[in-house]
Amino acid sequence: MKLNVLYFAWVRERIGVASETVETDAGSINELLDELSAREERYAIAFSDRSVLRCAIDQTLVPFETSLANATEVAFFPPMTGG
Repeated sequence: MKLNVLYFAWVRERIGVASETVETDAGSINELLDELSAREERYAIAFSDRSVLRCAIDQTLVPFETSLANATEVAFFPPMTGG
């Protein structure tokens, strides 16, 4: 499946791109993160500590165990803070 993957804040800075289209066989966000981390060191570094990441599928916050079935967009970003 093809997914539009978006990266925000320091995730974008570490990976070096704001978005990309990814061809994947991943069934969940965790599996997608494993695939991306195996690509290059910059992805491995950005995704090394998943406790400091949040993700959304089609603009809805979801846990990493969430299925990618019917997803068109996945976004990764640091936790949001108020202020």
